[in-house]
Amino acid sequence: MQVILIDRVEGLGQLGDVVKVKDGYARNFLIPSGKARRATSAALVEFEARRAELERVQAEKTAAAQALADRINGAALQIVANAGPDGRLFGSVTNADIAEGLAKYGVEIERGTIRMPDGPLKTVGEFKLEVGIYANITAEITVTVVAEG
Repeated sequence: MQVILIDRVEGLGQLGDVVKVKDGYARNFLIPSGKARRATSAALVEFEARRAELERVQAEKTAAAQALADRINGAALQIVANAGPDGRLFGSVTNADIAEGLAKYGVEIERGTIRMPDGPLKTVGEFKLEVGIYANITAEITVTVVAEG
């Protein structure tokens, strides 16, 4: 299916790009989330009429995301968890726990944007993680997991 992108989609394209994607991806994700529209001739004409407005909105989103990235870049977060004497946790620290910890500091981040390449944290220690805020804008945070007690 041919779609026109209304917003930047990582790995797919920029605002205004006409791309061919699988029907299910377009119907189940891109179109319902407002990131794309079916690329009909009427939709292309409407897009060109609204292009300046959409570019302004995207620039505002990018500026807000950059401000948030500057605010949390280098932030240190400490999470207390139950751990055994060998430093292994009883359970794990997930991206939801990290998002909750950041919320206590007044930073609202979706848990899905926290990138944990090695999966949930299962030991006591200091970990550097990346937060993908918007498009190519990321911030690095340091999460320190300490044993309770």
